[in-house]
Amino acid sequence: MSQNKVAYITGGTKGVGFGIAEVLLENGFKIAFSGRKAEDVEKASKQLDASGDNVLGIISDVKNFDDEQKAISKVVEKFGRLDLVIANAGLGHFAPIEDLSIDDWQDMIDTNLTGVFYTLKSSIDALKKTEGYFISIASLAGEYFFEKGSGYNASKFGVVGFTQAAMLDLRKYNIKCSVILPGSINTYFNNSEPSEEESWKIQPRDVGDLVLNMMKMDPRVLPSKIELRASQVKK
Repeated sequence: MSQNKVAYITGGTKGVGFGIAEVLLENGFKIAFSGRKAEDVEKASKQLDASGDNVLGIISDVKNFDDEQKAISKVVEKFGRLDLVIANAGLGHFAPIEDLSIDDWQDMIDTNLTGVFYTLKSSIDALKKTEGYFISIASLAGEYFFEKGSGYNASKFGVVGFTQAAMLDLRKYNIKCSVILPGSINTYFNNSEPSEEESWKIQPRDVGDLVLNMMKMDPRVLPSKIELRASQVKK
C-alpha cells in the first residue's frame, strides 16, 4: 500500500511531525517535510535518511503562502506525486486575555490556522491527481477551552472547523480530510523537554502510527475527527 506514496509534513523537524515522518518512512513512504530554520531541516534530514533518496527537507514558513506553494512544487518535482499532506506546524502562547499581546495572538492565528489553510490551498491540485489525503493536527484545545488559552483555543477551534468544512468541499474529488486532536504529548512544545518522566503521555510516534493506520483504511471509510488521549494519568 505504502510503496511509492509521498507525504508532505509541515513542522517536521522535531516532535509530532518528526515522529510521523519516522513511522511513514519505515513503512515505505517517501517523505518531504518543512521547517523554518535551515539548520533544523538539515539535521532532521540526516536523522531520517542520510542518503536523501527518500527524504526531502524544505525550508518553509507556513505563514507565507508563497513558501508553501514552492514547497509543494519541490515535493512534486522530486518525487513526482503527492498522496498525503499533514498540516502539523503549530505554536502556543499562553496568558490571561488582558495580558495576551497582539503579536502573540497574531502569531498563533497566522501559524496554527492560516498556515493550515495555506498548506491545503497549495496542495489541492496535487491531491486531486492522486485522490489523496489531507490531515491537520489540531489539539484537544480545539474542543475544550481552558484558562490562559484564549488565543490558542481560538486557533485550534478554527483548525477543527476549517478541516471539517474543507472535507465537505473536497470529497467530491475523492480527497479525504481528517483532523487529529491530540492531548498531552511528550514533545518540545511550549518549551517542554521530552523525558522518561513523561512517558505516560502520548509519544510522537503514536501519532505516526495513527496516521499510518488511517492511510490503510478502506477508501470508503473516513474518520473525520479523532480525539487522541493518553490512556493513563501521571503517576
